[in-house]
Amino acid sequence: MLDRRTARLLTLALVALILFHPPILVLVDRIALADVPLLPFYLFSAWALVIGACAVIVERAGEGGE
Repeated sequence: MLDRRTARLLTLALVALILFHPPILVLVDRIALADVPLLPFYLFSAWALVIGACAVIVERAGEGGE
């Protein structure tokens, strides 16, 4: 059985795959506010969210001694 950290990291990887899946990117690319495309903002935000969540998972696992 997988330990908690590994399960959380695998879940995060699946969430990242969904966030960066081409059909999702096409949907976001079609959205524009005041003629400013949101795709660059979405990509940076999603990337930062995945990196931040990964850091939290790894750091919390280091503190808890799992």
